[in-house]
Amino acid sequence: MKYDIPNLESKVLIPASTQAGRQTVTDHAETPTGLGRRGRRLSDEELQQRMLRAAVAMVRHAGLTVSLDHISFEDVIRNADVSRSAAYRRWPYKDLFFGDLIEELAKEGAPPGIVDAEYALIQQVVGGFPGELDTPGQRHELLTELFRRLALLDYQALADSVEWRTYVALQAALNSITDSERRERVRAVLAASEQERQARVAAAWERLADLFGYRIRPEIGVTFQTLITLVDAAMRGLVIIAQPVPGIAAFRVSASPFGATTAQEWSLPALGAGGIAAAFLEPDPAVEWDDERVVRIRQVLGNPLPPYA
Repeated sequence: MKYDIPNLESKVLIPASTQAGRQTVTDHAETPTGLGRRGRRLSDEELQQRMLRAAVAMVRHAGLTVSLDHISFEDVIRNADVSRSAAYRRWPYKDLFFGDLIEELAKEGAPPGIVDAEYALIQQVVGGFPGELDTPGQRHELLTELFRRLALLDYQALADSVEWRTYVALQAALNSITDSERRERVRAVLAASEQERQARVAAAWERLADLFGYRIRPEIGVTFQTLITLVDAAMRGLVIIAQPVPGIAAFRVSASPFGATTAQEWSLPALGAGGIAAAFLEPDPAVEWDDERVVRIRQVLGNPLPPYA
C-alpha cells in the first residue's frame, strides 16, 4: 500500500516476495487471463472499472505499503562507488537490498529534536513576559503562552523535516513487512527509539512544569511520559493530515483558551497540545512561591541550556 504523503523524500519498500518464492515476470502470460478469456472486447470504461475494483479488493485484503520504488539500485551502486558485480553478488535481488535498507533506516532512530530552539523560545517568552510571576494567575498566563508558542514551533519543525517524514513513513509501513523476523527486528529498534525519545521529552516537560510549580493531576494516575505520548500523537497526526489539507497548517483563531485572560492567535497544534496539557496539569499545592523561587526561574532561564535537555 502506498501512503501518498506529499513531499515524502524517502519512502519504504516492503518486499512483496521472498527469495524462495520469486517468479520471473514477463510482459505476456503463458495462459490467457482476463481479456484473453472473454469473447468480447471490453470498453475502456469497463476495463477501468474492473481493474480498479479488483485492485481495491486486493488492497482491502492486504493493506497498503509505502514504496522505495524511486530509489534505483543501479544509482545506489554508482553513488557508493562499488563494483556492480560485487553488489549483485551480495544482493542477487534488489528487494533483499531494500529489506536491509529498511533495517538501516530504523537504526537511525527518531530524528533529533529541536531542544535548542525550544529553550531559546522559552527564554524569549519568559524574558518578555510583562508580569512578575507573583500570582497564580500570572504564572498560568505565562505557561499558557509557552504552550501556544512551543506547540507551533514543534509542529513546524516536524512538518518541514525530511527525516521526520521518513520516520513516520517507516512506522506506517511496519506491519506490511512480510518477513516476520525482519519485521520484529525493525519493530524492536523503532520501539527502543520511541521510548528513548519520549523519556527525554517527558523529562524536559517535567522539569519545566516543576520550574513553574505545576504537576500531573494525581487523580489521572499517569506520568509525564503518558502526557508526551498523547501530545506527540496529536502533533504527528496534524502533520499527516495537513499534507492533503494544507489549511490545517494555516489555521489561526483569536482566542483565550485554557484560562488565559488575553486573546492571542492560536494554531491547531497549539490548541491540541495546550488542551491536552491543560487537562493533565495543575498548580502544585506543595510549592511555595516566594521571591527566591522567582529569582531562581530567572536565573535558570538566563543560563545556557541545562544538561538534562
